[in-house]
Amino acid sequence: MTTVDPASAALPAALAEPTTPVRRGWIALVFAANLGVWMAFFTPIQVLLPQQVERISPDGKEEMLALVTGLGAVAAVLANPLAGALSDRTCLRLGGREFGRRHVWTAGGAVLGALALLLLAQQRTVLGVTLGWVAAQVCFNAMLASLTAAVPDRVPVAQRGGVSGWVGIPQALGLVVGAVLVTAVVTDNAAGYAAIALAMLVLALPFALFTADDPLPRTHRPALRWRALFASMWVSPRRHPDFAWAWFTRFLVQTGNALGTLYLLYFLTDGVRVADPEGSLLVLILLYTLGMMLTAVVAGRLSDRSGRRKVFVIVSGLIMTVAALLLAVAPVWPMAVVAALLLGAGYGVYLSVDAALITQVLPRATDRAKDLGVINIANSAPQVLGPALSAPLVVHLGGYPTLYAVTAAITLLGSALVVKIRSVP
Repeated sequence: MTTVDPASAALPAALAEPTTPVRRGWIALVFAANLGVWMAFFTPIQVLLPQQVERISPDGKEEMLALVTGLGAVAAVLANPLAGALSDRTCLRLGGREFGRRHVWTAGGAVLGALALLLLAQQRTVLGVTLGWVAAQVCFNAMLASLTAAVPDRVPVAQRGGVSGWVGIPQALGLVVGAVLVTAVVTDNAAGYAAIALAMLVLALPFALFTADDPLPRTHRPALRWRALFASMWVSPRRHPDFAWAWFTRFLVQTGNALGTLYLLYFLTDGVRVADPEGSLLVLILLYTLGMMLTAVVAGRLSDRSGRRKVFVIVSGLIMTVAALLLAVAPVWPMAVVAALLLGAGYGVYLSVDAALITQVLPRATDRAKDLGVINIANSAPQVLGPALSAPLVVHLGGYPTLYAVTAAITLLGSALVVKIRSVP
């Protein structure tokens, strides 16, 4: 029998701690919405942008790709928490009907993001590609801020590991579906951008249109003062140490992930020297996704049943560390296959359980989307730091073996430091 916390019961539905388990239909729609946004995030980074940049600047492709993705990540770092904070304050009334504070951001970000991808497809200069990708990143991060907040908004703590597993799978599956779409179904670069834009709309809009989104009463809306809003982006580590450790450990693991994936196409071309780099990349992505799908939901549910989070995060880090070391020691195709499967398995465990852990250390219910936006800086900032570190490591400091050794060290440190979080077992 579910019990209701009296303090939560006194709050409006938009701010109360959820106690009713979400149904399969809701999980399916949020899964699809996340699949759409992650397709739009990762397919350009892994396939379309490298192709486009190489055609524009074949001799400086590594540096130019680092510039484009790095500036896009800067835009993501700024847009995600800001959109989350504005979402926390959204009170929308049209035609006498009140709307929730999240779905308008999901739907608006999807429509504007699709338009940004269509504009990006037409660019023929590095400057144009950069501006187009920055615009797309702003829109996608507005979507992501609202979608991420859906879990603590509507999913009880005892169900969050399993649901977070389903929400996490699209991070890899989106790249697989997107890569197949733009390499096997649609082969032209511009048509690939258009196909991703359409797929994102089809997948993301039903969640915004057909699921509940509790309105925020105006009496509970935080005041919108821009100076205070930007000041609130800083969450004091002294007052909220567990939140700070959750942010820092996520940042380290995602930095390792950024280091290991940014140049994967070039690694297969110049390091492993496979005959068909793009086809081989698709194989590795498929294996990575398979490993992730095998572990994400299972690990999340095991974590829910045991009530423990940290041990799962540590084990996931060890698995990912082994995978990166395999690439550093033996950059050959068979080892790349094994590493991709291990990396996916470890990352699946990490995404599901760490996401559930993070929702349990959020400082305030009124700032869920903003605080998750601050956490998402730990996902986006490594896309800035990753290119800054990867380019000199590959070009000047030992090549791909050094890159993957550094990836292993950072990933291991990030997963081990989760022991510093005290309020979650």
